[in-house]
Amino acid sequence: MTILPLTAAHWPAASTIYAEGIATGTATFAMAIPAWAEWDAGHLPTCRLVAVDDDQAVQGWAALSPVSGRCVYAGVAEVSVYVAEAARGRGVGRALLAALVAESEQNGFWTLQAGIFPENVASVRLHEAAGFRLVGRRERIGQLRGQWQDTLLLERRSAVVGTETAACDLASPCS
Repeated sequence: MTILPLTAAHWPAASTIYAEGIATGTATFAMAIPAWAEWDAGHLPTCRLVAVDDDQAVQGWAALSPVSGRCVYAGVAEVSVYVAEAARGRGVGRALLAALVAESEQNGFWTLQAGIFPENVASVRLHEAAGFRLVGRRERIGQLRGQWQDTLLLERRSAVVGTETAACDLASPCS
């Protein structure tokens, strides 16, 4: 398995994996696969990865989305990790999430967060193994197929990024 940057060329295979996640009913609130342009606009330009096998077939993908447009949250991002149904249980998610954490730190992110349905036990365990901790449960946060759903909020704080005390720049205050 090789981890590569996710590009538009990977999107057809990655979107198929996303569709498999949607079909489970426990991976996302999304109900439809976005076109590449829409997906691209909703994710950060860095920290987009695919796992490919020896034949270059996409086995999974991971990416970060911004949590806010406010500059004080510039180092905080939301994690997405999806693994092909046929590749689950083979370490693909673990490899993708480890690579995503490393790349996020190289790009200055100090906090990664994940919203996971409580029923998605494999995803919760994957994130916990990567150093995420449970922050809380968001009850009835959204509806999926007409039913209210809870999500678990997990976060991972970097041990290397964001550890210094920042001085407030009064010349260009951040809102």
